[in-house]
Amino acid sequence: MYTQERTAMSNLVVGGPVAVNSYDNAIVAALVENRPVMLVHAFNGGFLRPAELDKSIHDKGVQLSTKLDTVKEAQGHLWYITPAGFFGQRPLYFIESAAGQVAPKPPGSGQADAGRGDDGVPKPQRRRITVHQDAPTGTTGTTGDTVQVGLPDKVGDLWRGKNGAPEDTQLWVVTVTPWGGITFVPITHPDTILGFKDHAVAANSEVRVTYNWGGDFTGTVINTFYPRLPNEWSVPYHHVFT
Repeated sequence: MYTQERTAMSNLVVGGPVAVNSYDNAIVAALVENRPVMLVHAFNGGFLRPAELDKSIHDKGVQLSTKLDTVKEAQGHLWYITPAGFFGQRPLYFIESAAGQVAPKPPGSGQADAGRGDDGVPKPQRRRITVHQDAPTGTTGTTGDTVQVGLPDKVGDLWRGKNGAPEDTQLWVVTVTPWGGITFVPITHPDTILGFKDHAVAANSEVRVTYNWGGDFTGTVINTFYPRLPNEWSVPYHHVFT
């Protein structure tokens, strides 16, 4: 497959003690090469997609879908796991949707450039998965454990960081599990993981931030996702890493 010949990355360690083998091509491509991947749940094979794909929607969440055809062209099935610095020794990432990304406006006179990729092209603006300040249970009804997909300056006030940086609630520790999946842990709530409401993994289940009952960063089957490269979207998830 894509990176099977690239043995130089055979001991890449991401977010924890589990090494990523170079044959885990989708994980390497997502975390190192910034390629978009599908996030497929280990339990039922459904994939994550934003509840709303339009670039102007910033107050909706994420759901699990089992039907790909209706969203494939809109790229609702694709996510970028974008590097975003470090928390101690752990690298941090944004989980950004490929759906609804927009080209940034050129900077005005005297303004700093928003950043460019390795090819020199300005980086597009992408909506990120954002955690509520009161996660995982919250004090504002049923919204405290939900997530939103939006730009830092577009999501609601309670989806912005408490420390003055709007990105605080959008930073994640990404840990590779021993069985080849990945787990997402928000830095604002390190005892929680990206899971589902009532732990129900079914079609159209809403993504929630839930307690990590596994007791460590590898979590449980509730929240384990397998990255898949776009060209592998029709391959059963348990065949990807063989």
